Formats: sequence, structure tokens, C-alpha cells
Amino acid sequence: MEPPSTGGIASGAGNHSTHKFHPCDEAVIATNDDASDCKRCAVRLGYWKDDYIGYFVRNQERKAPEINRGYFARVKGVEMCVEKFLKKTSGNCQIINLGCGFDTLYFRLRDTAHQVKNFIELDFPTVTARKCYTIKRNKALLAKIHDEDGEVRLSPTDLHGPSYHLMGVDLRNLDEVDNKLQQAEVDFSLPTIFLAECVLVYIEAQNCRNLLKWIAQKFQAAVFVNYEQVNMNDRFGEVMLNNLRGRGCSLAGVESCLSLDTQRNRFKDSGWSGARAWDMVQVYESISAAERQRIERLEMLDEGELLLQLFQHYCLVVAWLGVAFQDIDITVEELMSSLNID
Repeated sequence: MEPPSTGGIASGAGNHSTHKFHPCDEAVIATNDDASDCKRCAVRLGYWKDDYIGYFVRNQERKAPEINRGYFARVKGVEMCVEKFLKKTSGNCQIINLGCGFDTLYFRLRDTAHQVKNFIELDFPTVTARKCYTIKRNKALLAKIHDEDGEVRLSPTDLHGPSYHLMGVDLRNLDEVDNKLQQAEVDFSLPTIFLAECVLVYIEAQNCRNLLKWIAQKFQAAVFVNYEQVNMNDRFGEVMLNNLRGRGCSLAGVESCLSLDTQRNRFKDSGWSGARAWDMVQVYESISAAERQRIERLEMLDEGELLLQLFQHYCLVVAWLGVAFQDIDITVEELMSSLNID
């Protein structure tokens, strides 16, 4: 670690990535923009609170009510798991966001009582370069990373703060991942939660297994929260696949998205102690009735059947290492609003 400065911004931190693009990488990168646009729309309509997404997304295009409700369930489901992990560790933990895109969880956590030892975000250098640029030019974001005793170090694709690290990396290159985590001063002995939203599905099956096995071998206690497609072998799933392929996205890891069983087995076969999986129908139904009623009043839903089909074709998976976190699931606890989703 470099010695702290008086709190300035230093340039040239980190190494430039040696990432080599695969043919479909650009299309995969574009999915970040799509997801961020959808989240911004839902936030503007009041589905959940996010004071920071607007810095990263300027587009104000209205999305279909089914999409907004689907993203609400996605965000709520992931955050239920994060909330329980943070409570169990009392903040003595790390969060590693794989394929982070323009996710704002770090900034929202800074506005709560939940603080973590280290928050690490990894994505393609093309994505992290844009995120670094946005953070650098907005004082409201930089102020959340910066503190009086620490320095924020920037390179074109990487940013390092006292407890926040954003880095460009190819998740298929484990040597590069290891090097980046070392730069971020990761503690392999500290409880760590990994987050991935529609990320593993774009990684070739063997590369994904290698990544999950590597994590299982390196970290002593960990949770992995994975949100992505499921039931891809029916007619609706085929339509989804064809739409993505039409945009140039090859779902290289789709073999793990055939069922909830294949989703769970992806982790169990890669050295993880166990895994649970729920489709988004179950996740949505686990959200409190009052909260569901609140968001259902925001927009009229014309295509209830379409929403049901969408929910049936996405899932949330929670895998764990060891026994300390095997009880993290989607069941609702009281006072689950501290991540500012309401």
C-alpha cells in the first residue's frame, strides 16, 4: 500500500489491463448500458431509492412496467442477501462485485450504518474506464470514496481509495484477477460476499468453473450471490437466447442456465460447500406484501403473463463456503430497509 497523502488524487495508479477482446465482448459490454438504463428508469418511477444512478446514466427512456417490476425484484433479491451477510459479519467483511458495470451499491452503503472493510469492483476495462471517469468528475461520488486520511489513486481504468477499489480486468484470466485483487489489498481470510448479475452466463463453461474453483480455494469463508437466466431450454428461453444472439451476445455459459439444479450444481461441482436457488417468482413472493403492494401501484400492468414468464426465466442463487453463511436466503426479516431500497 502506498503511504497516505493529505487526501488528494493521484494519477497513474494500477497497471493497464492486458485484456484481449473476444468477438462478442463488445456486445456483452453493451448489456451494462441496457441494465443501467433500466435501473435508472425504475428508480425515477419510485421502485427503489438510488441517489447515485443518475450520475452514470443520463438516458430517461421509459421502460415497460414488466421490465421495471423485474428489475425491482432483481435489486431487492440481491440486497436481501447482502443485508443478511452484513448483519452476520457486523461489517467485518469484504464485498467483491464481479462484472460490476455501473452498479451503485458501494455509494448507497456509504449512506447507511453498514460499512465494510473492503469493497472491490471488477469489470472489463472499457466499463471501468467510464466508471472511473464519472467518479472523477463528480464530487458527490468522489467524496464517498475519499476521506481525510486517505488518497484516491486513479489510472485510466482503475481507481483505488482507502476501502474502495474499481479495476479493469478479464475475469477469464485468473492470473490477472489475482494480481488485481492483490492491488486492492484483498484479505483472503476475511468473510467475503461475491456478487454477479448476468455475468457468469457470458463466460465459457470451463473458464467459469476455473473461476469458481479458484475462489473456493483462495477464500476461507465466502458467499456467492448470482442473478441470471434459468429455464433456457423451453420455448420462452429460446426466444430470449435468440434475442441476445441477434445482438451479438453468445451465452457461452448457458449450459448452467437450463434449470435451478444446473445453477446449483455449477457451484457444488466447483468446490463450494452448498448452494440454493430460487426463480424470481419465489424471490418476488418473498418480498413483504406491503412493499409489493406499494410498487404495484406505481404502474398498471397490462401483460401479467409476460411478467410471470420473465420471472420464471431468471433466478437468484446463493452459494457458500464453510457453514457460517449457509442460512443466508431470501426470506424477509423485519426492518430490511437500511440499504435505501424503499
